[in-house]
Amino acid sequence: MPTDRSIVLFDLFGVIARHQRPGALGRMAARCHAPTDAFTTAYWACRPPYDAGRQSAPEYWTAVLRWLSLPVDADTIEELRLTDIDSWSRVDNRMVAYARSLRDVAEVALLSNIPSDHADAFLAAQPWLHDLDHVAFSGKINAAKPAPAAFQHCVVAMRAAPADFLFVDDREENVRAAEATGMHGHVFTDRDELAAVVDTWLQTRRRTAVTHRPPPAQGC
Repeated sequence: MPTDRSIVLFDLFGVIARHQRPGALGRMAARCHAPTDAFTTAYWACRPPYDAGRQSAPEYWTAVLRWLSLPVDADTIEELRLTDIDSWSRVDNRMVAYARSLRDVAEVALLSNIPSDHADAFLAAQPWLHDLDHVAFSGKINAAKPAPAAFQHCVVAMRAAPADFLFVDDREENVRAAEATGMHGHVFTDRDELAAVVDTWLQTRRRTAVTHRPPPAQGC
């Protein structure tokens, strides 16, 4: 059963943060003396266990280098790791401000597919994350979207009901997965459209809460 809580659950990259820095994969490929296309294939094919916290950064980068039949050494791995973290470090300041402003009218949480070491760097660089009501990173909770366990983590951690959430993500498959767990969902395109959707959802939540509120007890 839903409660009278309203929780806006944000994805990070493609919503509040920007997608990977253009040209980053090409620079990492050049560091390895590998073709960009081949490097990009290996980078993404090996990524799921790293995102979901089942591999460490060295294990992930070892898998990438072996996929490409390249030598594995600690210096290369660390350089690739740091370049990778930097490539995902940009935020949309307008969206950061909007998410923070929502805390005046709703609870605000975050659910992102991001490896554990990336999450540590992001938390250190973006102190506003510590002000949110809950932050869940796939590499920390050992579950990545669109797996139901990622959404269930937020429900349990926040002691809420799925219907208390409006999940916002730029990937439709993730939004549909959230809706399958009982959450409300919105596929993000831009801030203005999102603001209108959130306002409507919050108004609906308030009306529903009033409608279902029990009548006051009658005196004897």
